[in-house]
Amino acid sequence: MHGELKIISGSASPKLAEAICEHLGTKPSPVLRERFSDGEIRIEIGENVRGDDVFIVQPTCSPVNYHLMELCLMLDALKRASASRVTAVVPYFGYARQDRKVVPRAPISAKLVADLLSTAGMQRLVTCDLHAGQIQGFFNCPVDNLFAAPVLLEQLRNRDEDFAIISPDAGGVERARAYAKRLGANLAIVDKRRDAPNQAKAMHIIGDVKDKVAVVIDDMIDTAGTMCAAADVIMDNGAKEVMACATHPVLSGPAIERLEKSAFTEIIVTDTIPLGPTKQCSKIKQCSIASLLAKAINNVHTESSVSVLFV
Repeated sequence: MHGELKIISGSASPKLAEAICEHLGTKPSPVLRERFSDGEIRIEIGENVRGDDVFIVQPTCSPVNYHLMELCLMLDALKRASASRVTAVVPYFGYARQDRKVVPRAPISAKLVADLLSTAGMQRLVTCDLHAGQIQGFFNCPVDNLFAAPVLLEQLRNRDEDFAIISPDAGGVERARAYAKRLGANLAIVDKRRDAPNQAKAMHIIGDVKDKVAVVIDDMIDTAGTMCAAADVIMDNGAKEVMACATHPVLSGPAIERLEKSAFTEIIVTDTIPLGPTKQCSKIKQCSIASLLAKAINNVHTESSVSVLFV
């Protein structure tokens, strides 16, 4: 055992941290999070953590650089305070989209951030729906990459519909197939051509969606260009209705405006990223993964199996 269980929250999503603590029957440990007058971040842990098993809850969502730096400073503070083990609970792991070199002279951002967190003092990572599963290999510590599928599937099972599960591109087929298998639904793929970053053009559907409730499955919704183009081509192919499910509501740029005008009737997301006042959309339904993260934290703390949560 690694001492007493303690939860520390960064400023990215304190409500998620509080919900996790409710499931665990505890309260977040006090932490001072301030800025110096020049904008630098000041961190101070408010209680003794020597010998304790500490979990920092901090999705690296917008403003990404601020929240990432805050996480690094909290990790360093806990390392220097002699915590027995420090686990970063990063429900949304930012900088994951550049996970390999596809053009010359480009960074592998995901590897850099992995090294940064490890150097800061992270001894274990708990995250949710990494953009690419192989990013786990960038870390030299244990990584628990949880799946939000059970939470999202619960929302779909509440509706008695003839579903068709849609992957918005070839890269998401494995994820969509897992949903289709659990729902006993058809699988279809959108053939998409991307001309530039954050710009996508959906071409046509591979599979049958006629007279079905189509559900587009993705790991994140960023500018929503891919999603909305997919919705249009799905409806053009005779679907009765089109919905969307995504783990991470990044929702940057024109995303909200696009989703409001889109063919989607409902967009189901999780709270890996909080929906602030600028991310309000009448079609979005947010469900919580606090229970899933709480179970993972408890199993890590008690040295129990975390893989039981992947079923």
